[in-house]
Amino acid sequence: MLDVTPCERSQERAVGQIPHQNRRASKPPVCIILHQENSNPGHVGQWFVRNGYSLDIRKPRFGDPLPRTLEQHCGCVIFGGPMSANDTDDFVRSEIDWISVPLREGKPFLGICLGAQMLTVNLGAKVGFHPQELVEIGYYPLETTEAAKPLGHFPDHVYEWHKEGFELPHGARLLATSAGAFPIQAFSYGAAVAVQFHPEITYAQVHRWTGHNPQRLAMHGACPHQEHIEGHLRHGPRVQAWLDRFLRRWVSGEFVAPAPTPELVAPAPRLLRA
Repeated sequence: MLDVTPCERSQERAVGQIPHQNRRASKPPVCIILHQENSNPGHVGQWFVRNGYSLDIRKPRFGDPLPRTLEQHCGCVIFGGPMSANDTDDFVRSEIDWISVPLREGKPFLGICLGAQMLTVNLGAKVGFHPQELVEIGYYPLETTEAAKPLGHFPDHVYEWHKEGFELPHGARLLATSAGAFPIQAFSYGAAVAVQFHPEITYAQVHRWTGHNPQRLAMHGACPHQEHIEGHLRHGPRVQAWLDRFLRRWVSGEFVAPAPTPELVAPAPRLLRA
């Protein structure tokens, strides 16, 4: 059942960060799971509001319960955060276990960065660091796999902000890859999609993330500050255009891919260091 109080409380936290919501929206809400007190769902949240969906924002880290079922929701999106899917905090383990709800009910699920890694762990695969401690922080090239082309091409550059990557879970279909530090960039499993990158990122968020985290920009493999800004101006509009097409198909259930054939399964990933 839909728990109203956490939804309304979380929406109040996001006032001024996302468009005002239409209380008479006729479409079912989307469950939005965030991990920091002042987090907001960026362009993803804006897309749902513009298209008539209300946002049921939950922050389990701060005590919000997760819905027992998604029967009254159109789907769920779990966003990123500074924590790891390997952490032992109760809310991290609870979220990972809870992902079985949309998987079992066949509801559209989207994991972004940490959310993608949580889905990976739920499906029994590993999340870990690059053996040479490389990171991906900034805009990096992305390649759409042959398996994903019938579903639509991914953007050719995307915004990354992570120091851990994930393996391809057994039975998942590789959708996007990279020649960089972390080759597995997106996969699908039933109605669930995982993306390592941040399609929700706004211009203001790029400034805030880079301005508040100078130590991250000094990590091995991270892009310099100015490249974040220039990269967003160059690539951001194409990512937003892709996001519009992707979410329309995702929320309608069109992004469900059949089981992969052997030739479309991902190559063996680089070793990850736990």
